[in-house]
Amino acid sequence: MIALDFRGHGVSEYPEELVVGAFNDDVEMLLDHLGTSDVAFVGHSMGCHVAVDHASRHSATRGLALIDIARGSKPATRRRSRLALRMRGSYATREEAIERYQFLPEAAHAKEALRVSVAGHSIVELENGRFSYAFDPRWFTIGSKPPPELGRVACPVLIVRGAQSAILTEEGANTFADELPDARVEVVEGAGHHVHIDQPEATLALLLPFLEPLTK
Repeated sequence: MIALDFRGHGVSEYPEELVVGAFNDDVEMLLDHLGTSDVAFVGHSMGCHVAVDHASRHSATRGLALIDIARGSKPATRRRSRLALRMRGSYATREEAIERYQFLPEAAHAKEALRVSVAGHSIVELENGRFSYAFDPRWFTIGSKPPPELGRVACPVLIVRGAQSAILTEEGANTFADELPDARVEVVEGAGHHVHIDQPEATLALLLPFLEPLTK
């Protein structure tokens, strides 16, 4: 398993130039570096859109596991999330940044120990000595690529939806699945948008049986 930090996220560098479609470029350059395109993808939220776009253009993709892709949500819901992400705060100490860390949208069922663990891996020290979260908020100010041709996604697709998610609605999930040649929807109870954070064991119970046949 390989986990990718997109540019401007995690420990990857924060380039000055913002390019529409840059995250797709990151995936393709990673696969070129690995010397393969024969892979399966697991994505959450924004990562789902990157994975779907890639699969629509690369028939060698083995499969897609999409955790709460944005479909069917109200425009106001998406605007609130984007505005909150653009207003990334900073804190005097690392400890304060971890204490103030919250999932967006809220992960109401997340265990506190998991929140603290994720927060501890998501803090960076800024040039001015203050501490903030490991993403460049400028990425939430630029547009998106044109939507991919879903009919060209030839691989099997698992869509995992949090039962309480306002980002992926029930109607949005089912409509999206109908637009794909080979897709099914699974719903995790007691979970919102951050399905794998609210219910990690239930999420794994869906992902592993889907992925194992694809990776043999």
